[in-house]
Amino acid sequence: MKTLKYLLIGIVFFSFSQSQAQVSVNVNIGTPPAWGPVGYTDVRYYYLPDLETYYDVSTSNYVYLNNGRWVRTRALPAAYRNYDLYNEYKVVLTDYRGDRPYDNFKTHKVKYAKGYKGKPQKTIGPKPGKGNNGHHNSGNHNGNGKGKGNGKH
Repeated sequence: MKTLKYLLIGIVFFSFSQSQAQVSVNVNIGTPPAWGPVGYTDVRYYYLPDLETYYDVSTSNYVYLNNGRWVRTRALPAAYRNYDLYNEYKVVLTDYRGDRPYDNFKTHKVKYAKGYKGKPQKTIGPKPGKGNNGHHNSGNHNGNGKGKGNGKH
């Protein structure tokens, strides 16, 4: 009888510990890049309309067509290496699951054509060399610092 009692206690303890393990599963997708849009830390893919390329946050890979095949690489193709991702619009794919966002490429290409701009976006981090979150002022900064503005814009 004691053995049966200990067995039941063991089963209850084991099942409780298993349910705890299932509850504490972490859903960490990956670390978004500094050029990623603010407010979307739990998404896996961005679509970059001007480049017709996807970015996989979980693997830090770009996914793009190369000679008719989808490839995954850590860097953009040579033609886009100097492209400013901080100013590029990122379409955040919030309704996509799986490893093949390009299954919807034809739809994305039409819906988010080159030049597409949605709501204004701020980047997660500042643009390198610009401590201003990806936005820059193109003024020539030749003032003498003795202006008498009234502060109204």
